[in-house]
Amino acid sequence: MADRDLDHARQHSNVLHPPDRANVAVEPRVTILMGTFNGARFLSAQLASIERQTHRNWKLIVSDDGSTDDTCFIVDGFARRISQTIELRQGPRRGPAANFLALAADPSITGDCFAFADQDDVWHPNKLVRGLQHLPRAHGDVAAIYGGRTKLVAADGNTIGLSRLFARPPSFGNALVQNIAGANTMLFNGAAKRLFERAGPLDVISHDWWAYQLVVGSGGTFVYDPAPFVDYRQHDANSIGGNRGLVARWKRFRMALKGEYARWNDVNVGALQQARELLTGEARRSLDQFLVMREGPLTARLRSFARSKARRQTFVGNIGLLAAVAMGKV
Repeated sequence: MADRDLDHARQHSNVLHPPDRANVAVEPRVTILMGTFNGARFLSAQLASIERQTHRNWKLIVSDDGSTDDTCFIVDGFARRISQTIELRQGPRRGPAANFLALAADPSITGDCFAFADQDDVWHPNKLVRGLQHLPRAHGDVAAIYGGRTKLVAADGNTIGLSRLFARPPSFGNALVQNIAGANTMLFNGAAKRLFERAGPLDVISHDWWAYQLVVGSGGTFVYDPAPFVDYRQHDANSIGGNRGLVARWKRFRMALKGEYARWNDVNVGALQQARELLTGEARRSLDQFLVMREGPLTARLRSFARSKARRQTFVGNIGLLAAVAMGKV
């Protein structure tokens, strides 16, 4: 099934093609931004996978959000053992999204490119190389971000399957209602980092969804990779999880009925309104249509949905979105 998925995805313009070598930076410095909280159980495996990266020019900044286990001890031991720069700092203690954005929005953190890293995954050895090869204009003025699928693994490392494949081109309309790549897959350039800094560490639902919304909404580029280069570990402490299969879809539908999806959108829309000056004119118009789609009377909501570019990646997903619009649960 995975091979057929990849063949189908390659037919779409948002999927990777062989890299333009002229745009690949020569050994750019990648600053890895990792958020931790009581991650001692799996952290050593993740740090070892970072150490095995075939791209060697990297440094790691860890923001610990108040761990009470051996997380900081493990990071300190790793720093003493390897030659790359490792920095451990204290996080804001307001949850994972705030912890990661405290790093992404900090102007004192520099590098040529940047990568988010979770504490409990395992990176494939060529993860950074893959991202750097396909990150458009790594040193350019246009914000660019790379992300994609993951290989889902159990707590013991055994393979479960792949995360969902998204074949439609990334867009701000899609980003308004759906995230398509986990932060654990993401690399972004200096222009995207400066965009995070200008927006500031806002209150958002998840830093990866916010990254998708902000970069694409500002006129930047999002490159989606249908091939997985991260083992995404599924366990009880996951903040989000793999979002795969019928059970996950049923859970999302129940969340929509209970108003949880609408609450998420309340938070995201609030952040987008605060960062409105960073959005393109087209993105602002899409956001305004989305507001009507959420809060207007029924006929106005349905009319706005028809006009809006807010769409999920699948036909079934859009049927669910339309139902949520009709019920006032967006």
